[in-house]
Amino acid sequence: MINCVAIDDEPLALEVLKKYISKLPNLQLLMTFSDAIDALAYLQKNQVDLLFLDIQMPDINGFQLYKDLTEKPMVIFTTAYKEFAVEGFEVDAIDYLLKPFNLARFEKAVAKAIARETSKDKEEAPSQYLYIHADYKMVKIPFADIIYMEALDDYVKVVTGTQSYLTLISMKKILEKLPKKQFIRIHRSYIVAIDKITFLQYRKIGLPNNLELPVGDTYRTEIASLKRQE
Repeated sequence: MINCVAIDDEPLALEVLKKYISKLPNLQLLMTFSDAIDALAYLQKNQVDLLFLDIQMPDINGFQLYKDLTEKPMVIFTTAYKEFAVEGFEVDAIDYLLKPFNLARFEKAVAKAIARETSKDKEEAPSQYLYIHADYKMVKIPFADIIYMEALDDYVKVVTGTQSYLTLISMKKILEKLPKKQFIRIHRSYIVAIDKITFLQYRKIGLPNNLELPVGDTYRTEIASLKRQE
């Protein structure tokens, strides 16, 4: 699934993009913006895979907005002016859609984005990071830094060696984001990093800084399997 954002100061153009995006199962629309300044503020704080970006806009044109981004997602430029095409490809745009474009042309552009994303996934090593929303922004935490996680009502606290983060997510969902060989659930309220465990007992495990956490009855079989692997 490719997370995308659409930016265009023309309401009708945004409606067309929303309609087309809704027809493609590989796309998930996160936000739409008619104001480039608001869009830039959002993009500086949130992780996005793909932008549908108009060029001629008040305040900031699409090229400048894209150049101002620290983390640059894939981009498909949309505009009524064909003279911008060369500059669009100079910033490694996926495609350049000249308005008005139909659904078939839109699908062709998206197919290029999917192909690039698939190629990137094959080339890159498996992710070494956990991405969560915390403190009103997307946070990137190396798996190697995580010591344990604790369920707190509807939130999960992620604890590293230097700080902790609170994110609105279930234990089940966050467990799905973790590599199975590196983390284990020991209690309905706790997930721990296997390589951070300092000792194993029937009813508790040890972690750095003399921390001890309880082992839930339903998770003792998994803890026993860790003992057998030692």
